[in-house]
Amino acid sequence: MQPPTASPPRTLACARCGTAFECRLGGGCWCATEPYRLPMTNAAIEDCLCPACLRQAALSTIPPQSL
Repeated sequence: MQPPTASPPRTLACARCGTAFECRLGGGCWCATEPYRLPMTNAAIEDCLCPACLRQAALSTIPPQSL
């Protein structure tokens, strides 16, 4: 039996700004190391976000008094 191989990265365009970035669903994706934890995007409307848009979305969900 062969050991499982990591899936190759997908090149995506950010659902909000269109910037190209890599998504590594098999592990080691940049988003897994982000301190932000947001609800998943609605896949019918929006796919993954690039690092900048994810951070902006996270900041927009933090109440101003918490900053």
